[in-house]
Amino acid sequence: MSLHGDSEVLLTPAEVASLFRVDPKTVTRWAKAGKLSSIRTLGGHRRYKESEVRALLGAASEEATPDK
Repeated sequence: MSLHGDSEVLLTPAEVASLFRVDPKTVTRWAKAGKLSSIRTLGGHRRYKESEVRALLGAASEEATPDK
């Protein structure tokens, strides 16, 4: 039985920033503001759940393309 079989994919701030085309510091500000939840590694670095990032990205793209 594997403990990692259903584990969530975690993204670095730089990976999230590239998806949204923003600076990694912006991603950190979003986490501090509660727009995006983060997980801390043992070394104190932030990681973000890919599923949550994709959901936020989908919501952001819907806002960017209003219906005509």
